[in-house]
Amino acid sequence: MIGLAKIRSELTANVRALAPDAVPLPDVVALWEGYDAIERQAAAPKTLLARRVEESRAWQRAGHRSAAEFMASRAGTSIGAARAQLALSQKLEQLPVIEQAFRDGALSEAKATAVVDGSSVNPDAAARLLEQAERGSLKELRDEVLRVRTAADPDPEITQQRIHARRQYRSWRDAEGAWHAALCGTALAGARFEARLKPLIDEEFASARAEGRHEPREAYAFDAVMALADQPGADDAKHSRSRFTTIVRVDLDALRRGTLADGDSCDIPGLGPISVSTARELLGESILKLVITKGVDVLNVTHLGRGPTTAQKIALLWSSPMCSVAGCSHAAREVDHREPYATNRETRLDNLDPLCRYHHALKTLDGWALVEGRGKREMVPPHDPRHPKNRPREDTS
Repeated sequence: MIGLAKIRSELTANVRALAPDAVPLPDVVALWEGYDAIERQAAAPKTLLARRVEESRAWQRAGHRSAAEFMASRAGTSIGAARAQLALSQKLEQLPVIEQAFRDGALSEAKATAVVDGSSVNPDAAARLLEQAERGSLKELRDEVLRVRTAADPDPEITQQRIHARRQYRSWRDAEGAWHAALCGTALAGARFEARLKPLIDEEFASARAEGRHEPREAYAFDAVMALADQPGADDAKHSRSRFTTIVRVDLDALRRGTLADGDSCDIPGLGPISVSTARELLGESILKLVITKGVDVLNVTHLGRGPTTAQKIALLWSSPMCSVAGCSHAAREVDHREPYATNRETRLDNLDPLCRYHHALKTLDGWALVEGRGKREMVPPHDPRHPKNRPREDTS
């Protein structure tokens, strides 16, 4: 413990001496990343010791109902966060490779929890999940974990029934008096809700632009929910059971088989993985655009219009449902031409990069660009040497 006391003393002195406004701006990111690495490194032993804290029964002697309650009171966190830390501590004991990556600071506590969650149901997926944790965002990792869990689920029907049984709508008021609401249900319910809401969001967006208003998409989504609430009730036949359009990505073999194997895909872009039974149910519920891995190849189709064809849009949702910028976990809402449309007057799938609205504006208005390559990659400013316009020109002489 002497070594720990020394580390704590030196870190305390370092933090006390820190004057954020005195740090030169060129150095601030490196300094922030240094403290972030220290935070991740320190989270590992704290988490690993959690199971031993429970075994010590010190929480009982201190008059607490549980170890989680005891740790929450000492750390100043929620009981839910303490329970999650305790659960991670117990599972890591059975997964030494992941535990080592966590000890080395390669995983944040959130990413370690996700990797453990997936590896616990399918140990063979551990290496793939660790790789995803290293190169992708937390949301992308959680989506991959959900795919692993869905594929390993011995009875998807029971899982859907269990999720449906705990469906809920909650609303509450915060300290300022603002109203909050949250929904929880099956992916099928989410698909129906999102599909019904999207055209209303587009209407709110168009109205705002016509009025000269510029607000976040989340604000338009709220207005759309209110518009949905103001529509006629269920007794109006026109609104009682509306059909909706959605896209499902699913491997053909999985659809035929009726179950998922590890590595199979079956999901709704933007919502995440679903079971094959849910996909089959959607066949009867919606105007379904089904994208299968052995479907029509549109990679080499050249469209002379500026925007992609419907088939190309669906193919993009299959291959890249999220923004193409590395680290961005927002849904793709704009399609960008890698080589400007004005240059060749054609739209090809291999020349398109899906982008979220923020990164599309960054490229269009400020000259940023994705580095050379395909798939997820960095977006850099115009002065960056990796910017496409800064690449050496080929000698044609």
